[in-house]
Amino acid sequence: MIAATLRRLPALVLVATLAACGQDGASVALPGPAGTDVLHRGNATEPQSLDPHRGEGVPSANIQRDLFEGLISTAADGSLIPGAAAEWTVSEDGRTYTFTLRDDARWSNGDPVTAEDFVFSLRRAVDPATLSNYSQILAPIANANAVISGARPPEDLGVAAPGPRELVIRLADPTPYFLELLTHSMAYPVHPPTVRARPKDFARPGRLVSNGPYMLDEWVVQSHVRLVQNPHHYDRDRLAIRAVYFYPIENPGTELKRYRAGELHWTDALPHQQLDWVRENLPDDLQISPYLGTYYFGFNTERPPFANQPGLRRALAMAIDREIITTQVTGGGEIPAYGWVPPIPGYTPQRPEWADWPMERRLEEARRLYAEAGYGEDQPLTVDLHYNTSDNHKRISLAVAAMWKQALGVRTRLINQEFKVFLDTRRRKRVTQVFRAAWIGDYRDAFTFAEINGSDHGMNDTGYRNPRYDELLAASMGESDPARRRALLEEAERLLLEDQPLMPIYFYVNRRVVKPWVRGWAPNLLDFHPTRYFYLEERRDDP
Repeated sequence: MIAATLRRLPALVLVATLAACGQDGASVALPGPAGTDVLHRGNATEPQSLDPHRGEGVPSANIQRDLFEGLISTAADGSLIPGAAAEWTVSEDGRTYTFTLRDDARWSNGDPVTAEDFVFSLRRAVDPATLSNYSQILAPIANANAVISGARPPEDLGVAAPGPRELVIRLADPTPYFLELLTHSMAYPVHPPTVRARPKDFARPGRLVSNGPYMLDEWVVQSHVRLVQNPHHYDRDRLAIRAVYFYPIENPGTELKRYRAGELHWTDALPHQQLDWVRENLPDDLQISPYLGTYYFGFNTERPPFANQPGLRRALAMAIDREIITTQVTGGGEIPAYGWVPPIPGYTPQRPEWADWPMERRLEEARRLYAEAGYGEDQPLTVDLHYNTSDNHKRISLAVAAMWKQALGVRTRLINQEFKVFLDTRRRKRVTQVFRAAWIGDYRDAFTFAEINGSDHGMNDTGYRNPRYDELLAASMGESDPARRRALLEEAERLLLEDQPLMPIYFYVNRRVVKPWVRGWAPNLLDFHPTRYFYLEERRDDP
């Protein structure tokens, strides 16, 4: 079991910098101030990057959320609170935001955080030279799209710093979710002198200067990322956690074993096949809650066999029994998904008509579409299905392949890749045909799901292009009436489901185990859990 304070440690050695205690739980001497805690978090995979403007995926975001602080931050329950900005005002037309930065906002090297730092950072985020796949999340800012496309220089972005603590952001149109968008890593500041000196590798130990509650101390690839308190952060005196370790453990079964051995305070996920065991044996540790995410498989629409074949894509989508997957393969309360956008307040999720058909009727139509596309028993479709390393992803991919085989005779070759390689393979679109994917909402608005299927979006790994879809997205961005805006986004989702560039499987729930003495845990729809809100209650009954 993990000890609750620095006076106690697990029996197994976690990292080279910490001493181990024996099985009797004898206390050991540790560096750093007494009475503070060390937190150990499972984090799924090796972070793709700690550069907030280039990192992708939840594992990178979990770490960046501790390292950096945007103008707006989030409380433990996911609600919005002041971050680097102490206050802000919004113009009557909803197009101009004026932020006043904190007097005591500091970088981890002691430099003050200034409005010019944010101007530099926001310009960098949309600059094509940064090579960010996420830049379009900042599209609401005036001239952002023109900068991203290379039509205008970064200096034309609608941001300005009239004074050291005053930042003005102009929007192209009113954007109801703009404040929530500012909690995303693309809106985090980076330290201008450091980035100018080391533009390609500033986000490494010994170089990274950050403005969040924690700073980067170690990054041992395939072992851990270690963060320690930022001594200059304004909230430093209220941080109970002195250091936090993030472990890239791709196999949920291995992660659960390490949790049970006392090496982790919580896991990123749980193996599907052991969920019942966890319910029975670790009921006080189990945490299951809604999560704003969609698990899906994408079709590469730029190359055979799925280019210009919406009927074939729909046939494969119709052949999947999502109820079997969510009850017999995953079994954690996931919601079978036929539409793209998960349940979000103020939005009506769309679903195709066939989602309500009996399975036999659905399979009959799938076989008709499959034959219409030129495939059948004598000429079966053969496809490659890529997924990143994880027993959970493997089990779901095997189930999908088996359903395709049984219903249509499709022959599927499963290809497993390490996460970074997998992301690169998907992005290049040269060899992928079908790929496992997930999209986790960046803010609580349907647009965070709609936008990634735009023709020129950096995260559009299916290569989907439909001018009408792009028109609907653009119209929704300029629409200030909530009802009309929602109608535009709902029409866009219906069009997406008709074209079927992707195959939704289920809407996520969070499921992990958390030690009962970890305090400050608050489930929230975005699954944001900054380390700053946690402390460890002392366990006097530890062995």
